[in-house]
Amino acid sequence: MPSASPHTTPDPEILAARKPKQRRGPLAGIRVADFCWMGVGSVATRLLADFGAEVIKIEDRTRVDMPRRLPIYKDGGLRSYGEEDSNPDPNKGGLFNNYCRNKLGVTINMRTEKGRELADRLIAKSSVVTENFAPGVMERWGLTYEHLNEISPEIIYGRMSGYGHSGPHSEYRSYGPVVQAVCGLSAISGLPGREPSGWGLSYMDNIAAYFNSAALLAAIYERMKTGKGTEVDVAAVEVGVSLVGPLLLDVSVNNHLTRRPDFPTGNRLEDQPAAPHGVYACTGDDRWVAIAVFDDGEWQGFCEALGNPAWVADERFASQAARFANQDALDAHVEEWTKQRDPHEVMTLLQFHGVRAGAVQNSQDLVEDDPQLDDRGTFFELDHPVIGEALFEGVPIKFSESGPDNWRSAPLVAEDNDYVFKDVLGMEDDEFSQLLEEGII
Repeated sequence: MPSASPHTTPDPEILAARKPKQRRGPLAGIRVADFCWMGVGSVATRLLADFGAEVIKIEDRTRVDMPRRLPIYKDGGLRSYGEEDSNPDPNKGGLFNNYCRNKLGVTINMRTEKGRELADRLIAKSSVVTENFAPGVMERWGLTYEHLNEISPEIIYGRMSGYGHSGPHSEYRSYGPVVQAVCGLSAISGLPGREPSGWGLSYMDNIAAYFNSAALLAAIYERMKTGKGTEVDVAAVEVGVSLVGPLLLDVSVNNHLTRRPDFPTGNRLEDQPAAPHGVYACTGDDRWVAIAVFDDGEWQGFCEALGNPAWVADERFASQAARFANQDALDAHVEEWTKQRDPHEVMTLLQFHGVRAGAVQNSQDLVEDDPQLDDRGTFFELDHPVIGEALFEGVPIKFSESGPDNWRSAPLVAEDNDYVFKDVLGMEDDEFSQLLEEGII
């Protein structure tokens, strides 16, 4: 039975409509025993679930997935991103709901022998197993590739970690911001002459997740041809290194340092004499517009859009080269104009005059005001028995004949125990009740 949290009672009508059903999509028929948690693993398997795979998310009742406890959290008040709730309602976590849509959810106590035996039974009924725990966790549970291969020679074992499962750093733990620093992305972010800025978002959790999705799809395709499974080992640090290839080339060929007085370039263009070029403050709280002027023709349009104020006749701005050489003075004039206007107003006006400009959109802009995203159906709603209707970002992929199978929001804690253990594994009611009583499920 679904587990109601201590804070909420799930809507029974919505629960009835959430019963597992035959999936549709290119991955229908693929069953994934998903031990993943947090972002990098959950986002990777979400893509499989979106396109029809039966992804069975495995949790522990006493240690539910972290996104169930972190913001965004419905009716939970304002908290910083890393601040856990001491008494969470595990079925209200918005981040979990986003990461785990279209998945099933079960609970298994892997600290017990019976729990590990139950996991083996589920793996035997699956074609893919995924995990992104800290190094050594799966090994302590006996879930090595050799063991999984004994259960099923066709099994695909997808492993996702910061450093990979070989090499001198394979035992190190990591998460997105650590990976970003280790692979060099943080060092090349920020303003010239300043310390590295770092990023407030676990960017590499998401980028590495899609590499993991692609690797799992490649392994599935290979098994279709050969009938054999494989172990897939993706290291997020190496994914990050792949994103700094041009700079590595610049270092090796031109002997350039990646931090120097003129680099990182911040919001300014590095290799073309564009001016003005940057992101400028607008009216409102934290509102900005990006502007780029590349030649005298565009400069003329820019001046006309501004109404040809007196300062545009300054000799320091008489040519593209002069404007490029005097960017600080030019930017001060530009921002004096933009900060009195709405970013979308600036964007529309400048574009009308042939100037490249774009409002720096926040989340509200994306959801409510972007006509392109609206036309593409980027955001969609799913109902939830506790949270209610919630908005999700879709996958940026369109098929002419099919598409994602968005059939359900994320599972409640233990919501699908009955279906998975009884229908999929063939467990009798007596055994189910005994395991439930013993705290195994």
